[in-house]
Amino acid sequence: MTELSERTKANMDVVLEETCRQLPHGGDHDSRRFIAERLIEAAQSGHSTLGELGIIARRALAELLAKSG
Repeated sequence: MTELSERTKANMDVVLEETCRQLPHGGDHDSRRFIAERLIEAAQSGHSTLGELGIIARRALAELLAKSG
């Protein structure tokens, strides 16, 4: 597992919080974990900017909503 920079971790945190605000009550544990896992995978692949991580998080959110709907 690749060690992520503090900047990347901070970006992941910001994106996770912004994305989960779109879920009722900020999202349940499983939903937040699903999105966070996608963010970790993306960051380990070299995607570390807010823009890149935001795209990944929105795709994960859309996938979650499609599964539940």
